[in-house]
Amino acid sequence: MRITKRTNIAIRVLMYCAMNDERLVTKHEIAKCCNASENHLAQVVNQLAQLGYLRTQRGRNGGLGLARPASQIRIGSVFRTLEAPVPIAECFADTDNTCPLTEACRLRLALTDAIETFFAHLDEITLDALVCDNPALAALLSPPPCR
Repeated sequence: MRITKRTNIAIRVLMYCAMNDERLVTKHEIAKCCNASENHLAQVVNQLAQLGYLRTQRGRNGGLGLARPASQIRIGSVFRTLEAPVPIAECFADTDNTCPLTEACRLRLALTDAIETFFAHLDEITLDALVCDNPALAALLSPPPCR
């Protein structure tokens, strides 16, 4: 399984916000620190805000931050929400499925079980667990200066 770029950036954004929870952060600083384009980051931030993971504030002193405590954000939930629309194999697609084996293929069932196990494991992990007591991450994500 390969995680989409959108989910990868989303986790970076959430980790950055969690590490800087005492203040609002900007998309520009996240993009610079997390090596992401501001345009792609803006789309991810918008989606995370719509899903209730982030709060945003416009204006001169605006920015973004976590909408709820990091201890209440389950990584499995984030992955499940952002990865759900992406089929892992052709036979999972509602359209464009040309595989003639779909009706009899046992691999599809095995992949379904594997995906559920993957998400179930991530459900046990909170955002807080990723960032709490992680000085190496704090050094990378706490400005200034951000690399």
